[in-house]
Amino acid sequence: MKRSTIWILTVVMAIALLGLLAMQIVYMEKMVDMRNSQFSEIVMRSLYSVSTMLEQNETKYFLDKDLAEAEQMYSGISENSFSFGESKEANIDTTLNTEDPANLRPANRNTLKDLNDSYQHKQEILRGQFLYQKSLLYEVILTILNHSSDRPIQERADSATVASYLRSELEFNGLSLPFEFAIVNRTNGVVYKTSGYSPMSQADVYSQVLFPNDPKNKRNTLNVTFPNKSDYIFSSVKFLVPSLAFTFLLLGVFLYTISVAFKQKKLSEIKNDFINNMTHEFKTPISSISIAAQMLNDDSVRKSPEMLKHVSGVINDETKRLRFQVEKVLQLSLFDRKNATMRLEEEDANANIYNVINTFKLKVEKYGGHINANLDAEDPIINVDRMHFTNVIFNLLDNAVKYRREDVPPELTVTTVNPDEDHIQITVADNGIGMKREDLKKIFEKFYRVSTGNLHDVKGFGLGLAYVHKMIDLFGGSIRAESEVNQGSKFIITLPLYK
Repeated sequence: MKRSTIWILTVVMAIALLGLLAMQIVYMEKMVDMRNSQFSEIVMRSLYSVSTMLEQNETKYFLDKDLAEAEQMYSGISENSFSFGESKEANIDTTLNTEDPANLRPANRNTLKDLNDSYQHKQEILRGQFLYQKSLLYEVILTILNHSSDRPIQERADSATVASYLRSELEFNGLSLPFEFAIVNRTNGVVYKTSGYSPMSQADVYSQVLFPNDPKNKRNTLNVTFPNKSDYIFSSVKFLVPSLAFTFLLLGVFLYTISVAFKQKKLSEIKNDFINNMTHEFKTPISSISIAAQMLNDDSVRKSPEMLKHVSGVINDETKRLRFQVEKVLQLSLFDRKNATMRLEEEDANANIYNVINTFKLKVEKYGGHINANLDAEDPIINVDRMHFTNVIFNLLDNAVKYRREDVPPELTVTTVNPDEDHIQITVADNGIGMKREDLKKIFEKFYRVSTGNLHDVKGFGLGLAYVHKMIDLFGGSIRAESEVNQGSKFIITLPLYK
């Protein structure tokens, strides 16, 4: 698959997943906003009902008070009215029971007149009572308007009544949540509050003015908060949480898939580079050996001892070169297996490094350079596999020569020191072409090769430093690199001492 195709698929899938995620988030926000609006509407409706009931309670209080006074005042009037009625009835009975026939018609006239007078008198009494009750109501209304605000708010709206009304109204409106409340005056001073009333912000407080007809300087406000409001709000959208979780999971799988696709693409490119490099590395010694073998078939070559020695030397050198390249390929494949083993022994790091330097000196001097050894570690005893430790030092020196600058003779320096009583530090430095910072992060990866610009004679498989890192890790140590372009490179190895 082409890299451009991978990028197109990546962009399309990313847009689709991000769009789906954005829609879910927007839907969740709208659900939360709607739930908040419903919650606020329910609470404000309940608070208004509580305020109305408290006003009704106050009206009832003044009515009961004035009616009690009115009952005392009218008790005497009722008794007098009752006596007056009895006397009139007695007169009527006396008149009706007169047995004098001569007086019967005048008695009937008097009786009708008395009945009419009695009815009118009672009408006057009822009219007076009505007017008094009307004036009583007016007095109650005036009293409420003029004197109700003089009563303490604790009496007009005691905490138990407010709590009971709040609870019943909220439950009636379908909101069964614990709440806390407080009564505050016009300066926001708390008149009284419940023990748990401690709002985090003003946005969490729902307010309702109590007794709105009171003078402004005497008005009080009922404030209510709900400690579990957020849980109630988000309980309506919790069903979206699994959907979001699966979306994020899908996004993670998508990113991982894209990452694997790019890694596979990169590995494919590395594989092609590896095959090309291996072909070139193997082609040169094989060609040399083939030419030398053909020369051996020539009788003149076989008859010349010097020529025969030269041809056999070429075959021997090229065979060694070919074997060295094959071993490089096999070194990492061997230690990628879980059952790979090493023969760890007590070794003198200074002595091993000195032997490698003596062997490698001729190769450095061939390019007009020098190799310096400052083996100053007082305690050089380490626990390593001798062959692989020697290969580690050899690979670092070989890289230093391979990545030399064409215009400057190679200068290599190998030092050993004891940074502390438990470790030895081995440093291999050169004055070569150096590396960029982005290359320093990848040089220990398998098959990675630093770009060498126009230096076409730098060949290899990209396995040398990967092998070095693998060996140092198996020895229980660490390795790091420091480098600047055209300033050279420095590899610092830290290994534990043998105890």
